[in-house]
Order: sequence, then C-alpha cells, then structure tokens
Amino acid sequence: MKNIQLETSQAVCFLRHDDMSTIGQKVKLAHMSMEQGICKGNDFLGWLHLPSAISGEFIQEIEDTAATLRKECDAIVVAGIGGSYLGAKAVIEALGNSFAWLKHDTKPVILFAGNNIGEDYLAELTEYLSDKRFGIINISKSGTTTETALAFRLLKRQCEQQRGKETARRVIVAITDAVKGAARKCAETEGYKTFVIPDNVGGRFSVLTPVGLLPIACAGFNIKELVRGAQTMEKECSADVPFNENIAQQYAAIRQLLYYNGKKIEIMANYQPKLHYIAEWWKQLYGESEGKEGKGLFPASCDFTTDLHSMGQWIQDGERSIFETVISIEKTNRELLFPADDDNLDGLNFLAGKHIDEVNKMAELGTRLAHVDGGVPNIRIVMPQLNEFYIGELLYFFEVACGISGNMLDVNPFNQPGVEAYKRNMFALLNKPGYEKESEEIRKRLNS
Repeated sequence: MKNIQLETSQAVCFLRHDDMSTIGQKVKLAHMSMEQGICKGNDFLGWLHLPSAISGEFIQEIEDTAATLRKECDAIVVAGIGGSYLGAKAVIEALGNSFAWLKHDTKPVILFAGNNIGEDYLAELTEYLSDKRFGIINISKSGTTTETALAFRLLKRQCEQQRGKETARRVIVAITDAVKGAARKCAETEGYKTFVIPDNVGGRFSVLTPVGLLPIACAGFNIKELVRGAQTMEKECSADVPFNENIAQQYAAIRQLLYYNGKKIEIMANYQPKLHYIAEWWKQLYGESEGKEGKGLFPASCDFTTDLHSMGQWIQDGERSIFETVISIEKTNRELLFPADDDNLDGLNFLAGKHIDEVNKMAELGTRLAHVDGGVPNIRIVMPQLNEFYIGELLYFFEVACGISGNMLDVNPFNQPGVEAYKRNMFALLNKPGYEKESEEIRKRLNS
C-alpha cells in the first residue's frame, strides 16, 4: 500500500539551491528535542508516540461505547470546542456522504455544539432535538470552558427531560480529565461512561484519543484503519528516518525556509469539498502552535475551484507574501462521466465521456502552474485515496511536522497563552465573581 507523498519541487525552486541541505541539521535537532523530551512544552508530548500505544482492547472499548450510542440514539451531539471537536468533525466530514443530513434513514446524525455562543444556533439545535432520541458526548478537560459548559448544561437538561434520567445516564458520555475538574465530578455523580483525555496531550493534538475516536466511531467509520494509518506514519516520520526520506521533516523545513524568505501566509488548498474541515483542523493546529512571541506563519485555507472565483485574483496577483500547500487526492471513491449534449450550447462536448475528476485534476494542475508563475510557491501533499487509513497518515504527518516547525521557531508549540486574553475580558464584562478588579478596569477603559 502506498503512503501519502510530499512534492516540493514547485516550492524549492523559489529558494537557493543549497537551502534544503543546509537546514537539514536544524530540522533533525528540532525533531530530536521532541524525541528526547527536552524541547519547550515537553510536558505535552503524549501525542508523539500515541498511535503505537493504542491497543486493540482500547479500540474495542471505544467501539463498544459507540455501538451503544448508535443503537439508542437518532442523533448524537458532540459538545466541545477547538481540538475537542475539530478533529472529529474533519474526519467525519471527509469520509461522510455530503448529503447525509438530507437522508431521513441516516442514523445516528452527528451534530456539534459547544463551539460557539450563538443563541440562534443553540435554540435551533434544541428545537431540532425536541422529537429525537439523542445522546451527548461531552468533551472538556476542565468542564468549565464557557462555550462547551453552556451547551452541555442546556443539552443535559433537555436529554433528561425527554428521555428520563436513567436513559440519559446511558447516552451521555464524558471525555475529560482522569481525576479532577467539573466535568469529571459531574460524570461521577451522574454515573456516565467516561474516557480520559491524557494530561500530556493538548486539545489540538487529541484527535487520536477518545476525543476524536469516539465521535468518529459513532459516525460509523473504521477507527482501526484510522489508527493504523497514524501508526504507519509514526514509523515513516520517526526522528531516526533520514531527512531526505522524512516527509514531516521536509515539510517543516520548507515552510520555515519560505517564512525566513518573506512568506508570511500559508494557504491550505484542496480540490475536494470534503476536505474543508481538514483545513479547519490544520488551521487550529498550526495557528495555536506557532503564533507566539510575534512569530509564526498565518494559516489560511481555500476550497478550490470554488475560491478561485473569489480569492483567486488575490492569490494570482496580490501581495507576494504567500505560499500554498495543496492536498491532492489521486483516486476518487465514486465515478461520474461528463455527458454529451446534442446542442452543445455551452461548448463543453469536448469533455464528453471524461471523468469529472479528470476535469478537476486539470483545474488543479493548471492552477498550480499559474500560481507558481505568479510567484506563489506550491507544496503538494498527495493522498492515494480518501479513506480512514490515509486520513490517519495525514493527521499524524501534520502533527509531527507542526511540533518540529514550532521548535524551529523557538516557541513552545504546545501551549496557547494568547487564547486566555479574550476569556479574561469576557468574564470581566459579564461580572464573573473573582473578576471585580478587571471588570472595573475594563469599564473605565470603555468609558474613557
């Protein structure tokens, strides 16, 4: 079986001929610092060898819980924010039928909440669930994250009212800290099934923990294959694999070289709508990991060819501060041929009999050539097919490359101190107990 591949020729051509070879030692040192546990944030390296540590028994426990939820629920709401939902949503959206939500026989439907504070959204969600047998997967280490705690309080009450407390206990699962926090205390008080978020795995690196695996299994996808893909990439991208064979090290190297050479924005582009949330997951992974101390590439994303009709002009002719990383799928899972038309009013009969994907592939190739000609370096990640195995490879590849890249920037890739700033202001404005001083200061500022 082929693995995902990295193509860099259309990016390396923007660098000096010896840049990649000279940066290799720095990349190896950054990788080894993680392997040896001596890098910044070394107390959050539990994800590094997580795939190989996942046992068959653990996967079976996840699958058994998912089977119970699938049997007893028409809908399952995943309550979480950031890494507590993006990984699961990325995989489910990538593997699922794009129109499953319109199929009345698709059960259970996987829904997401706790990732915003939209009153209309939550009201519409609770209204939708009002005649459904639904369950909840509550994902929070602390149980006090505002967005998730707010949604869980609403959903817990509704589930108990509609299904009774005894049934609710069977269809509410908590994924939380092993011993402490509000979510752990609630789960123990109510008697919920629980899974643990490891202390040494941060949220954005948690997709291969129960945080991601349980919702993905509930959606009916093969988590054994997802994990197997990650395990394969763990071997392919280990610290002792030579630089010229290690695609994670090469990706980290080239994006840092482009950054040093004035490229400040990395655009993740895809030509498959199903990959939209893979890019959303990637943006959080790299944005939270690298964006510190006035450093770091800005991670953006585009869905092509759709966004070629909106952002395409800027990418082609705008400020040359960008490069692209393109995820390309070699083989589609479905087949559809372009039809002939007797009148040929649109002039497209020259495409008759071709696979739709052939047209898409030529759009991709033509766009990459045009963007390179326009001064936009292009990195290409090639997935043989869109399935659980290759997504598992892709997720782990991005994780290890992110750790290396953050270490090369000399920041802590595994914390997120900047995320707390908005929370402090929000709590002060809401007059949360304990924030009286901050509340007074911020109101003076607003009234000045």
